[in-house]
Amino acid sequence: MPIQELIDQANAVRKAHIGSELQLCSILNAKSGLCSEDCKFCAQSARHHAAVDVYDLKSADDMVQAAQEAADVGASRFGIVTSGNRLTQVEVETIAQAAQRIVSEVGLGVCGSLGALDRDQLGLLKQAGMTRYHHNIETSRRFYSQIVSTHPYDERLNTVRSAKAVGLEVCSGGIIGLGEDWADRMDMAYTLKELDVDSVPINILTPIPGTPLESVARIAAQDVIRTVCMFRLILRDKIIKLAAGRESVLGADQIKGFEAGANGMIIGGYLTVKGDSLDRDQALIQEILEQWTD
Repeated sequence: MPIQELIDQANAVRKAHIGSELQLCSILNAKSGLCSEDCKFCAQSARHHAAVDVYDLKSADDMVQAAQEAADVGASRFGIVTSGNRLTQVEVETIAQAAQRIVSEVGLGVCGSLGALDRDQLGLLKQAGMTRYHHNIETSRRFYSQIVSTHPYDERLNTVRSAKAVGLEVCSGGIIGLGEDWADRMDMAYTLKELDVDSVPINILTPIPGTPLESVARIAAQDVIRTVCMFRLILRDKIIKLAAGRESVLGADQIKGFEAGANGMIIGGYLTVKGDSLDRDQALIQEILEQWTD
């Protein structure tokens, strides 16, 4: 299909099912590096050789301060993200304390991206005031084994289901540009539809030196736009967020991603990759909102 015709269809679906709500999220890398898993795209794996900061879990005070900084630049949601596939109970309790304070003192919605927690741990976070849990499925079931071998695809699906079972909203998406094909992208979108997740981040691979995917050619900007359109047409009423890689791959054409159906974005940078400056993001946000209200 001609790209503009596809964009117009996706944009019409966004208007009909979402309207002009633009969700802005900010994340904190609250525990960095030394991850035991082997995700080929990730700089934080101890199995790779990427230059990355390494530190233990930040204090609750540090998390609350970061949330306040996120609120000050316009974020409506704040995500606490940790490296590793599982946390200790003490770490989960520290994050629960931080979540409770962020809700009461800062007033932001709190998300957690904390690995494969069990149902009791997820329930503790829900009781503390966390409202959304983030756990990407990364790609299709078929392609997953080419990217990750240390934990199975079904563990990711089960964590999503457990989060929903305790009453948390779920943010789950993946990464494009890993070497997957169009069928993999479509399969990922339909898996997310079946899981009935609430928010879908689309990350675009940023090849990081020291990781197994450091030499992968970057995906074309038009393929990113087509992917966003496809996700909007399949996931009609869900939040679709442009996340890591939007700046480096789309550049000055980031607005195209929001013409194509995206209605959310990560601001303030990512885990190990810098984002655009606050001024650039604010200008982009203004451009999006003006276009949507025309």
